[in-house]
Amino acid sequence: MKKAIGLFAVLLMLSPAAIAQKQKKGGANHQASANHQIGHGYIPAHGPAPTRGARQSGPPNHSNNQGHGERQASVPARQEVRQAPSSRSYVDQPGHPNAPHVHTNGQWVGHNTGRDDPHYHLDHPWQHGHFTAGFGRGHVWHLAGGGPARFWFNNFYFSVAPTDYGYCNDWLWNSDQIVIYEDPDHVGWYLAYNVRLGTYIHVLFLG
Repeated sequence: MKKAIGLFAVLLMLSPAAIAQKQKKGGANHQASANHQIGHGYIPAHGPAPTRGARQSGPPNHSNNQGHGERQASVPARQEVRQAPSSRSYVDQPGHPNAPHVHTNGQWVGHNTGRDDPHYHLDHPWQHGHFTAGFGRGHVWHLAGGGPARFWFNNFYFSVAPTDYGYCNDWLWNSDQIVIYEDPDHVGWYLAYNVRLGTYIHVLFLG
């Protein structure tokens, strides 16, 4: 009898620990599941839908395209972009980054600020022409160097919108794969999607 009581007491002591371990494991699985909803090689089939009531930027004016080459592309005047710190959070689920990102179901998180967002206003859109080398899935580019102010691949040069600098701190500028999408809302901008991370930023074509 005493032996049975002792065994029962041991089981009672172990049960909370086992439950806690199970809950911890379940939380870890949920975290892993959330993390696998973005990045990990996923490439969206298309860019974000235009925000309701947003103006379309129209087809590229290829006559303004200045082409590309080994030349050094100049960074546009920084005052063209209306800079303002953003306090918006993009963490829509536990484990997701606080940056604009795309779920593996094709949902673009964070691209619903509309065409009048002052962060992405340009006084002179398409100042350096249009990027025409290919958009979306099937056109994956390897970053070859630089940083937010000026980066490049295949002799095409871009710069990140100043208000998006904080969203690309974990980008590897000399190796990450990116895909370029057209921005349906903000005239003069493109969207650069990081295949590894599943995050994206607004970028300006420099030539």
